[in-house]
Amino acid sequence: MAQENFANRTLFHGDNLNFLRGINTGSIDLIATDPPFNKGKDFHATPDSLAKGASFQDRWSWEQDVHQSWVDKIEDDFPAIKEVYEAAREAHSKSLSAFLCFMGVRLIEMQRVLKPTGSIYLHCDPTASHYLKAMMDAVFGGENFRNEIVWCYKTGGVGKKWFARKHDIIFLYSRGKKSIFHVQKEKSYNRCGMPYRFKGVEEFQDEQGQWYTMSSLRDVWEVNAIGRTSGERVGYPTQKPLALYERMILASSNEGDIVLDPFCGCATTCIAAERTNRRWLGMDIWGKTPDVVKSRLENEGLLHNEKSTHLGIMAKDITFTHDAPIRTDDGQEAVPFLAVKESHRVAEEKDGYSNIQRKDILVEQHGMICQGCGFKPPDKRYLELDHDMARVSGGSNNIDNRILLCAPCNKKKGAGWNLWKLRKENKKEGLMMRESLPDIKDLKAQIRLFLAKERA
Repeated sequence: MAQENFANRTLFHGDNLNFLRGINTGSIDLIATDPPFNKGKDFHATPDSLAKGASFQDRWSWEQDVHQSWVDKIEDDFPAIKEVYEAAREAHSKSLSAFLCFMGVRLIEMQRVLKPTGSIYLHCDPTASHYLKAMMDAVFGGENFRNEIVWCYKTGGVGKKWFARKHDIIFLYSRGKKSIFHVQKEKSYNRCGMPYRFKGVEEFQDEQGQWYTMSSLRDVWEVNAIGRTSGERVGYPTQKPLALYERMILASSNEGDIVLDPFCGCATTCIAAERTNRRWLGMDIWGKTPDVVKSRLENEGLLHNEKSTHLGIMAKDITFTHDAPIRTDDGQEAVPFLAVKESHRVAEEKDGYSNIQRKDILVEQHGMICQGCGFKPPDKRYLELDHDMARVSGGSNNIDNRILLCAPCNKKKGAGWNLWKLRKENKKEGLMMRESLPDIKDLKAQIRLFLAKERA
């Protein structure tokens, strides 16, 4: 079992990517989170509420919100993720593409930190749910998809140009084949007002005398949204009901398990975990989260001062920090089959080039040519960076293992072929545009000579 390198009831303040990257691999039992939805607008808390001052921008720009290091990471090791956000760029917008890239690098780490028996619930809405489903298939594997849960609710507002939009989507994925799952029950009322007459069906009466069974919970959840007069309302924009997240936690974890919410906001997941006797971690960029957590725990009767004779949490038991955990595992990558050999890891640390820089160097050293078929494009925009030896075969990200390919060759090569395999198939299919191409050994020698001159 992976070693936990964090304390229970810790709230991390800042960019969740740094904190996720600091958590040991396979140390989290459950992730239940409500990230931004790409709604294209800003959200603000109720001015006179406990969450006063809370706000976040749900608008996305490729130029301002995407880091080149994210793109490099995805291009190097997760080509399926790249295909998802590039397809979104063509089918929808650059804004959605930027949002998916933002989510992609974080989902990679969420997948890594889950235990083999762990699961993730990702809350979204129809704004980007179909694209996020493809993104999660790329990261977790389509075979680990478990449910698309529809959370329906009744709130004000009537659609004048379309049906009123009154549901969200919650995707459930497991980390592997064997995951924790406890069947949940819900009341199903007999509309005719009489007891059921079916063998094996348990019957109950509520306080009003209506008959119902305890039937298994379906993938459509009817849970009331947070109303203006609700006792659990703190005024935080996009606050979700405790009952909703308690369902997830009870279904996919055991008492004492670790529950993580990387976008915890007003910490509904953390409160729900505490109420159900789970341990928890929360992450958010909002600095007032600790105050809200303490107030909500106090309102739930779970937080007490040191003089209290009652059992419960004391404020000092909650840790608030800006520092990421320090990993004590072997630093393995998110997906085991993409992990590279130790010798390559050491060499990669000495490279220091971004993918943009690598592409420029390869064009300068090897010319404007696809090394897979010999196609010579008008400019470097038509060439894409790839690996000679595939990452799945232990190939590194170093520049001496990089090549430039045209888009058709890059797609054909995929994540599993080495360059020699691509050239062999192109020759067999008569797709070579030049009779011969430089031997890859000569290309690598040319790059090594360039590197030696740079270091000198």
